[in-house]
Amino acid sequence: MESLLRDTFFSHCLRFVTGGRVFKYPEEVDSSIWTKYVHAGKSANMAQYGQTTTPEGSSQESPAQVPRQPSPGSRSSSATELDHDAITNNSHKRPVDPEKGRDHYIVDWYGPSDPENPRNWSRPKKFFVTFEICLLTFSVYIGSAIYSAGIIGVTQEFGVSPVAATLGLTLFVAGYGLGPMLWSPLSEIPQTGRNPIYILTLALFVVLQVPTALATNFGMLLAFRFITGFIGSPSLATGGASIGDMYSPSKRTYGLAVWGIGAVCGPTLGPLVGGFAVEKEGWRWSIWEIMWLSGATLILLIFFLPETSSANILYRRARRLRKLTGNDKLICEPELVGQEMTGRDVVSMVLIRPFSLLFTEPIVFALDLYIALIYGLLYVWFESYPIVFTEIYGFSLGKQGLAFIGILVGVFVVLPPFAWYHNKYIEPKFNDNGELKPEWRLPPAFIGSFTIPICLFWFGWTSRPEIHWIVPIIGTAWFSVGTFLLFNCVMNYLSDAYPEYIASVLAGNDLLRSGFGAGFPLFARAMYDYLGVDWASSTLALISVAFIPIPFFLFKYGETLRHKSKRARHDL
Repeated sequence: MESLLRDTFFSHCLRFVTGGRVFKYPEEVDSSIWTKYVHAGKSANMAQYGQTTTPEGSSQESPAQVPRQPSPGSRSSSATELDHDAITNNSHKRPVDPEKGRDHYIVDWYGPSDPENPRNWSRPKKFFVTFEICLLTFSVYIGSAIYSAGIIGVTQEFGVSPVAATLGLTLFVAGYGLGPMLWSPLSEIPQTGRNPIYILTLALFVVLQVPTALATNFGMLLAFRFITGFIGSPSLATGGASIGDMYSPSKRTYGLAVWGIGAVCGPTLGPLVGGFAVEKEGWRWSIWEIMWLSGATLILLIFFLPETSSANILYRRARRLRKLTGNDKLICEPELVGQEMTGRDVVSMVLIRPFSLLFTEPIVFALDLYIALIYGLLYVWFESYPIVFTEIYGFSLGKQGLAFIGILVGVFVVLPPFAWYHNKYIEPKFNDNGELKPEWRLPPAFIGSFTIPICLFWFGWTSRPEIHWIVPIIGTAWFSVGTFLLFNCVMNYLSDAYPEYIASVLAGNDLLRSGFGAGFPLFARAMYDYLGVDWASSTLALISVAFIPIPFFLFKYGETLRHKSKRARHDL
């Protein structure tokens, strides 16, 4: 519990106010242990080669190394092994190569069992933090779908068409598609980390629900819906990165699977949570519900969400050691990377790289387009459900939300067999370094690619007065099976194939899928009115059929495409 509370937003604020007198770290309690955080091998390499690793073809012996210097993969166990004076006394000069060397001491994990490394957290702590990330994602995601229950009320109060009222949904989705282009790169900066981005944006998200709910005209409503979507977006793209911070690649799948449930629960439970409230109190009540839910989540995260970014944890460790010793040569690797980045590099990372990866990497574009289609289809249903369950089956607004439970049930049905498959067939394929050929992430997507059209055909041709309403609801469960399998396979595949650019890859993925999610509802109503539920759903099913070959093609030829790419991983 102490380690959980010590690294939260609340504890950092309290440490700042008290000058670090509370929630102390081990090196602040016992100043004699701080030298174990300095990586001897990497420090020696910095002095000799100007980088933390030994260049290929170079001798392992280095003038910068002291007689008892450990190998680059080890840690020193005492100050003498690191030449204590060379670290603590700025006037002491150690051998540094005048051409290549850099006089730095690298602050790192003190070993493979360092408890501050998120990968080494206890299982209960990881599970609790995963739950918090899921809750955060759910609290923001529900903000899109919960609005759909009040579309009729918006049309009546402001005198706009149903399509115009739908903009309140689509602009929110567009906002949280654009937001990660800014927030995701910021969360990767060592000096920032993930927690300040999560907490500060969520706090603003909560506050901005007030003017949204009190909107006096339609333009004001749309403006604040877009702004709240933009502000609340960090968890939707960065949540997966937080999961990756805690779990090794072989276990990351399980974390992403649970996180995916939180992502699915938001859109599917939104109409249910909002339906009965809107039916009773009006459309504004759904916005107040968003504020209450996200406000409660904010309080929990302020006190109990620890930082998961290893770059930020090491940065703060290095900063504490510099303050403790007065030696400004103590530095961590993430800081070194930041020092080497120019303003142009930062602009490129934030504004150019996500688009460049999206449109110049065939693998990224194909998979992102597929996920975007699935996402767009989900939001189409927010327009088709009233047609099917209100006009055909006579459901009330509240009961209409219950029809979305079929999608939710499908996720819980597919999760156990997916976890069993990954444990039995995929985990044994990881090598001794914990690495896996990315293409082995794709086989579950083979099934998922077929369940999407099955769902759409089923839903379209069973939504008839003579067929019981439970039948199309059962059909919707196939959609969540496909979505779950495709989402997990794609996110893991992209993470493994583009490990150095994952933040930009996921930001581009979020932008494209949110663009589809924002655009599809605008034409959904007209399409269903013109073609009918059966043929409109069949049209969408046929489009999804055209995407079926993508996971099969990448499973067979993905390795070849990766080796031709300048940015994808080539060594697996």
